[in-house]
Amino acid sequence: MGKTPVRMKAVVYSLSPFQQQIMPGLWKDLTTKIHHKVTDNWISATLLLAPLIGTYTYVQNYKEKEKLEHRY
Repeated sequence: MGKTPVRMKAVVYSLSPFQQQIMPGLWKDLTTKIHHKVTDNWISATLLLAPLIGTYTYVQNYKEKEKLEHRY
């Protein structure tokens, strides 16, 4: 005997055009969320930003010295 396909019911999610608060929790306590993210990941942020800032400072200093060296 062959099996006959069974039709599955699908759930369709949609937003009402009259609903004004689509994602109310996204902006709630935004400063607190940012503070927690910074305090939890300050070591990673430091390890990322320190070499970038150091390299940028070195390059700016090198370019300034080159410019002053070839001034006259």
